[in-house]
Amino acid sequence: MGDTMTGFLREISELFRDLRGFFTRLGTALRMRGSEEPRAPGAKRRHNIFEAAAAHVAACAEDDDERSAETAEWVSPEALAFGINELACRAVIALARERRESPQTVARDLLNLPVA
Repeated sequence: MGDTMTGFLREISELFRDLRGFFTRLGTALRMRGSEEPRAPGAKRRHNIFEAAAAHVAACAEDDDERSAETAEWVSPEALAFGINELACRAVIALARERRESPQTVARDLLNLPVA
């Protein structure tokens, strides 16, 4: 069972790595077309989905509603959800390794769910 779970987690990790690479290449390609004009002084810069997700989750964890609302506007709701999902997966995997437990056990523990 452990080898099966490890293999599954590797596949998921590779999938997210491939998706991140795709979105990075897509963003680079779009920027290279010259579609971005120089920002005017004081204009807000663009944020990527992972930066937005990290800032949003940190604001939520600190009960900072104002910052949470601000970061939610940095990217589309779909992109933010994708970034938050990626962050959650990485956090659960990191905690599982640290605790030497399965990701499912860690995820259920974080949500205060009974052991499956």
